[in-house]
Amino acid sequence: MEKLKKDISSYEDIKLVIDRFYEKVNKDELLAWIFNDFSKVDWKTHLPVMYNFWCTILLGTKTYKAHPFDVHLCLPVEKKHFDRWVKLFQETVDEHFSGEIAAEAKSRASSISEIFQYKIKVIKGHEPKISMYKHKN
Repeated sequence: MEKLKKDISSYEDIKLVIDRFYEKVNKDELLAWIFNDFSKVDWKTHLPVMYNFWCTILLGTKTYKAHPFDVHLCLPVEKKHFDRWVKLFQETVDEHFSGEIAAEAKSRASSISEIFQYKIKVIKGHEPKISMYKHKN
């Protein structure tokens, strides 16, 4: 019988998800080289930033104050990379937690992926920019 999983509710819970997620990323044939070879991520610095990012989003701690998109713009990533990132993240959440905040974490990961992909396409000139104003004829 499977043990009932609790919901994400603390910094320690988020740390667990992020640590396990990046363990998967570091073993993943599609993603590992982007983090380790291309970006040369300093994991001792990066992981606490990710803990604060997800704590801010999911627990409302307001401990993350940066702009996450900017550092992702120069990465050699395509839809398949984002899809794998989301898949690994959602799998990791499901392995450890269940509940409203866990579901929110998975939803936010998917939304972040979609927004980043769209912004990259717009900035690199592959998608039309959407104007908020209608043109008058």
